[in-house]
Amino acid sequence: MPIYEYKCESCEHTFEKLVLGSKDQDIQCPKCGSLEVKKLLSSINFSGSSVNSRCGSGTPRGFS
Repeated sequence: MPIYEYKCESCEHTFEKLVLGSKDQDIQCPKCGSLEVKKLLSSINFSGSSVNSRCGSGTPRGFS
């Protein structure tokens, strides 16, 4: 069950919405009630992980 982030085109309120199922549904702004909302691109959060822990030794590699 994905959670998407939306921004209202009318009042510019940003909010998150849990979307059930795969069908697009009418998403309504919880602040002003407008149906003119835009889905925002979300960044992937890799909290708690680091590149060095996945590479093994922790020594820098690549270009310097």
